[in-house]
This record gives sequence, C-alpha cells and structure tokens, in this order.
Amino acid sequence: MERSAKIKKKQKHREGERREAGEKLPKMAQSTGEMGLYLSAVIVLMCAIRIVPLSAVPPPFSHPHRKSSALKMDEAILTVSNELQSDMVVSWLSDHCYQCLFQPLGVVPAGPKPGQPSVVDLTVGTQHPITLQLNSSPVNLEQCRLHFHFGEHGKYSLWVKNLNNPSEVNCSLVTETEPVNNYLPILFAFLGYTGLFILAAIANTIMGLEVVKNHFLRWGTVMETDRLINSELGPSNSLVEASVEAIMPATAGRRLRSLDTFRGLSLVIMIFVNYGGGRYWFFRHESWNGLTIADLVFPWFVFIMGTSIALSVNGSLRRGAFRSHLLGRCLWRSTQLFLIGVFIINPNYCQGPLSWDTLRIPGVLQRLAFTYLVVASLDLLVARVRLDNLPADSWWYPVCDFLLYWPAWLCVIILEVLWLCLTFLLPVPACPDGYLGPGGIGDFGQYPNCTGGAAGFIDRWLLGESHIYQTPSSRVIYQTTVPYDPEGVLGSINSILMAFLGLQAGKILLHYRDLHNKIISRFLIWGLILGVLSAVLTKCSRDHGFIPINKNLWSLSYVSTLSCFAFIVLFLVYYLVDVKRWWSGAPFFYPGMNSILVYVGHEVFENYFPFHWRMANSQSHAEHLAQNLVATSVWVLISYILYRKQIFWKI
Repeated sequence: MERSAKIKKKQKHREGERREAGEKLPKMAQSTGEMGLYLSAVIVLMCAIRIVPLSAVPPPFSHPHRKSSALKMDEAILTVSNELQSDMVVSWLSDHCYQCLFQPLGVVPAGPKPGQPSVVDLTVGTQHPITLQLNSSPVNLEQCRLHFHFGEHGKYSLWVKNLNNPSEVNCSLVTETEPVNNYLPILFAFLGYTGLFILAAIANTIMGLEVVKNHFLRWGTVMETDRLINSELGPSNSLVEASVEAIMPATAGRRLRSLDTFRGLSLVIMIFVNYGGGRYWFFRHESWNGLTIADLVFPWFVFIMGTSIALSVNGSLRRGAFRSHLLGRCLWRSTQLFLIGVFIINPNYCQGPLSWDTLRIPGVLQRLAFTYLVVASLDLLVARVRLDNLPADSWWYPVCDFLLYWPAWLCVIILEVLWLCLTFLLPVPACPDGYLGPGGIGDFGQYPNCTGGAAGFIDRWLLGESHIYQTPSSRVIYQTTVPYDPEGVLGSINSILMAFLGLQAGKILLHYRDLHNKIISRFLIWGLILGVLSAVLTKCSRDHGFIPINKNLWSLSYVSTLSCFAFIVLFLVYYLVDVKRWWSGAPFFYPGMNSILVYVGHEVFENYFPFHWRMANSQSHAEHLAQNLVATSVWVLISYILYRKQIFWKI
C-alpha cells in the first residue's frame, strides 16, 4: 500500500509536466516517423531506379566489327559506309568546345568496287551535339559536314556516295537502333523524392490532428506509469522529458534555421556531385566556361560561411569576448581546416603511403581555411558590439549595413583590383596577356600549354606542377595536358569576395533583426545589382563576354553570378523557414548543423559500403545514380541521427 501511494504521489506531481510534454511528444514521433518514411522510401526508390530503366534498354545488336554491349556510357555506334573511290577521313567537333580544332575520329577506306561500299564502325560521344566533317584523302578536301546529337547506345549509319553527278557527294545519316533514354532514372528519382515529401507533408498534417495528439498523450501516460511501477526510485528525468530534450535545437538563442538549411542544401548537392552525380555531364563541373549544377554548391557554401561569420562574431562580442582572443580562435580554426584538407582528404591511402613529392597543396578545405581567416579578420576589425544605438533618423541609416564597414569593403576592393591586374597584366611565357582560355585544342590550338593563363602560371611557379591538381575538368573536352588547380592561389582572392558578400547578408540580418520586409528587400536588391554586373561582364553569353563565367578560374563574373543566386536562394529559404515557417528545413537542416563532419566523412569513407559497391553494370547511368543517391541519403540519415544524439563536430 505504501509503495502504491508513493507511485500515485509521483504521478500527481508530474501531471503538469506530462501535459506539456504530451503536446511535444507527437512532434518527436512525427520527426522520427519522417526519417523512417524517408529511409524506406529511399530504399524503394533505389530499387525502382535500378530495375525499371534496365528493362527499357533495347536488345543488343550484332555487327561484324563491334557489339553494342561493348559501348560505354555516353557512347553510340556510327557505321560509315563509303561508296566513293577515295579514302574518307572522319573528324568531329563538340558544340561545347569553343574555338576548337576538329579531332580525327577514324578513316574509312575507299569502296572496293563502284557501288560496293567499305564499312567501318566508329564510336561517337553523346553528351553534347557534335559536328562531323568528312574529308577525302589524301587531298584533304571537305566532302560534307553534318551536325547531329547522338543518343546513348544508339546505332546510326552514315552513307557517303555519289549521286548522278560524280562530283556531287551525298551524306545521309540514318538511325538504325533507337538510343536508350538515359534521363529516365532522373525522372524516377524526382518522382520518388516528390512522393516522399508529399507523404511527409501528409504525416505532418496527421500528427497535428487533436485525436492523434490525444493518442500520443495517452501512450506517454501509460509509458510513465509502467516505468514508475517497475522502478522504485526512477531517474530524475522522465522518458518523455528525455525524448523532448533530444529534439531541441543544438544551440539556443536566435539561431536562424534558414542558414543551416541553406548550408545543408549546398552540402547535400556537393556530396551528390562528388560521388559522381550518376555520371551525367550536368552533374559534373563544367569543362571550362559556363555553369552546371555541380558548379553552384561550393560558392554557396563559401557564401553562407561569410554569413555565419557575421552572426558569430557579433554574438561573441556581445558576450564580452576580446577581439584578440577571437582572432586567435580564427587562426587556430583555419589551421585545423587546412591540415585536415591536406593530410586527411587529399591523399589516396589505397594507393600506398603519403607521398610528399605528389601531395596536392590546394583544395576545398584549404580554400575555406584561407577565406575564413581573411574574412573573419576583416570583420573583427570593423564589427560593432552594439547595433541598437544607431540614429534611425539619419540619412545614411537605410544603408548603414554597408557604410559602417567601409574599411573592410575598401580592403576587399583592393584585393579585387589585385586579381584584375594579375589576371590581365601579368606576363605569362608563350601566352597572350590576359588569357582566360583552357589551352589544349581551344583557341584553335594556338596556346596548348596556357591553361588558365596567369592563374595556372602562378600555381605552377609558386607550388610546383606536382603539388597541384593533375586532372582538371578541361581535359574532358579541350584535351589539355598541363596540370591546373581550380582551388589555386589566384582564385582564392575571389573566394574572399564571395564570402564577404555572404558577410554582407549577415550584416543585413543583424541590422534589421525581425524586420522581415527590410531584410527581404535588401536581399533582392543585392541580387539585382550582382545580376546586372554579371550580365555586363558576360554580355549574357557563355564565351563572348569580357570575363566569362568560369569555375576553374573563379572569375569575377562567376562570383557575381553565384552571389546573385545565393541572395535569391537565401531570400526564399529565409522566407519559407524563418518568416512564414511553412517549412522546417528538413532534411537539409540536419547536415547543415554538422557540415564539417559530414563533408570530411563523405570524403574519407567514399569507397566503403554503403556509399560504394560493385555494380552489375558499371556503364549504366541508372546504377550510378542509384548508388550516388543512396550514398547521399545515408549521409543525410547519419546527420539526422547525430542531431538527435546532440553530437556536433565544431572546429
């Protein structure tokens, strides 16, 4: 009887706590249910991606010279039948290759007899439209030219013959076997994830119903009673309280979920493209000028890092931290990032021990470290402790987020002038002044060893050819042969500009705290200004502007364009997550809270299961896409588990 009375007394004492927790418990179950639904849907989706497209592949065709089963991704077979009495040299040129030379594809011998063709199978690329040129040999006289976009694993026939007039050559292209639709896996993935988010939205609605809340409240009451009966003393915190505490944010105060969501979005896309992006060309970095999806994410990560610097420095100063102490912390954090990038991410330990002779010095984390140190130092020099004592009636108050920090802006402008002078005025041996091209077969093969102009020259002179990136993306189309590093020294100046523009976004958030209309309007104004600057620099073209958009160079137009996009995306995420609260930021919020751990982890464990496995058909976009989506989704799930366990790796 005495024990029963104690139990009843404890139950009465905690009745108020259970009522409050009962309102939060459905949210916990809802969050857990979302991730369970997320994981199960991912598994089903991956199975669908892997199975359905393969059934749509046409049966292999037979040919005396080559079978379609030998084709790789992004390849097709072109059968050239030559009825002329002279050898034909077939050359090709990609539409994506600016001012390039035609490259030899193969030679088709003359027909053995009039009316009887000689036949040769050639392999052509299918990523971009190409132009085929057929020249007679040995006089090298162009006979015909065709422009066509071949489809993956398709079979095509090109007939070259004389018509009634012997001097008139006819070239006709026929599709014999239709290509596979290699975009179907993307469609299935999109539909699968769309269905997943719809189910999650339905689950949110169901969890918000009063009947469901009451059910979880009763369930929580039963759990509490059972725990008290089976324990004489019991822990100081109830099971319900511990569960509620587990879903609380990692940091208290005014942390904006939109910033972590934007950071997580950039990180998730970065992981996906680093793992291969299904081997689609638009999920890889652009060969030279232009933009792909893969070119968006790293600058956005740099941008949001600048925004976080502004909020972090301001918060530390308001808590009474000394600027010299904060500067020391910034230096130590930058050193850690740099060392992690050099010694943990860069080496490939599967190929043997670390080699100092070929160690790559630049890299993603190295650039983040340098950029962070410079931007944080500039902000520490000009940051204000109090922002609520500014005269609101002064003429400069509407632009106080800009004018108050003019010394830092002056430093950034000087750095940008330095970039322009080095890029366009620095003499580079055997290269024209201000060269921004890829070298190789670009510019009609005039400057094959001038890849990157001044940027490449500075890296090779300062770091040495063996300590920079050996396989740049320009090799894919422009066939460059010299090493070039997209995270090189000169480009780091523009990454500072990118982070500083993100710092400006942070200043807007600080100066106009809770004034959502002012924050949103300024985000849009900055986006408009940077968009106009990009249009002027590029002349709204890929290759014909004053300074083309180029990720390898981190050109000024690349920074202005991506900053324009960043302000617009941040506006949208801020409006949806922090203003209207229509979206919690999930699932991107979770990796955004643990960005360093997730980034380093995905690099270190890239070749381990479940992030990588042996595929049945390594030349299938469907299987590569399934593997890359599974790997990315697993990291999202890991970040969610770490968030629930309150495990965060901070440097």
